[in-house]
Amino acid sequence: MTNTIKVALAGAGAFGIKHLDGIKNIDGVEVVSLISRDLEKTREVANKYGIAHVTTDLAQSLALPGLDAVILCTPTQMHAAQTIACLKAGKHVQVEIPLADSLAGAQEVVALQKQTGLVAMCGHTRRFNPSHQYVHKQIKAGKFNIQQMDVQTYFFRRTNTNALGQARSWTDHLLWHHAAHTVDLFAYQCGSPIVQANAVQGPIHPVLGIAMDMSIQLKAANGAICTLSLSFNNDGPLGTFFRYIGDSATYIARYDDLFSGKEEKIDVSHVDVSMNGIELQDREFFAAIREGREPNSSVAGVLACYEVLHKLEQQLAA
Repeated sequence: MTNTIKVALAGAGAFGIKHLDGIKNIDGVEVVSLISRDLEKTREVANKYGIAHVTTDLAQSLALPGLDAVILCTPTQMHAAQTIACLKAGKHVQVEIPLADSLAGAQEVVALQKQTGLVAMCGHTRRFNPSHQYVHKQIKAGKFNIQQMDVQTYFFRRTNTNALGQARSWTDHLLWHHAAHTVDLFAYQCGSPIVQANAVQGPIHPVLGIAMDMSIQLKAANGAICTLSLSFNNDGPLGTFFRYIGDSATYIARYDDLFSGKEEKIDVSHVDVSMNGIELQDREFFAAIREGREPNSSVAGVLACYEVLHKLEQQLAA
């Protein structure tokens, strides 16, 4: 590998653009190829960011000489297979959350990563948001312990659209995508594995074929509990809102921002080198490649999350 890490990015939609914006701020990294389904729209994005190579075929990008790594921002159902393709091609890979839409897919990725020794990371962004990093540091310093997390993940997606309101070619999923953020973060912040998990879901959408509302309860081995409410039916404030209730304080996290339980703003600008969680996630990926180490939110490190999701899926199916 040269001093500059050469990267291909697959998926020129809303989240792919977030990664491109973050990478602009990271020295020693160059996006050399952009892959997406619609070639014309992909060219538009590539021209904006100065990316020379454009294709609709991931295999073409993997064959480029000097390519070091790939970031996958593609539909959920493609994540496991594309991650495996990147690893088999000898490329480091970061795949956006979720790692897979099945436990078997996640396990296959982890097994291959162990064989290759390449850096393989999943975009569990909440680990990197300055708001959640602040809470994590308080826990590590022994100043705060979680008693309960109360989390709301709310969107208004009665039609199949993405974060920019554009039509999607695939269907999102409350359990395997949006719940994954909280299931992983709860165990990570508690420093304790999840030992109990329960879920109920609302009616299945007649067109999309997914539950539009879901409620999940979790318990960690250390006794902490988590209640997670998810909805694609919410016509109101959108996003995910975390309330940490602990033994010494209450914190409310809204993406990269943090507040006390009394809605007092907490300055988290000093927590890391950026206030952008996606940029911080990408910085960790590239640092792990350069340093030859396992990254935070490695595929092996997040596998336990997908084991819990699998149990919840089985429970809902029953």
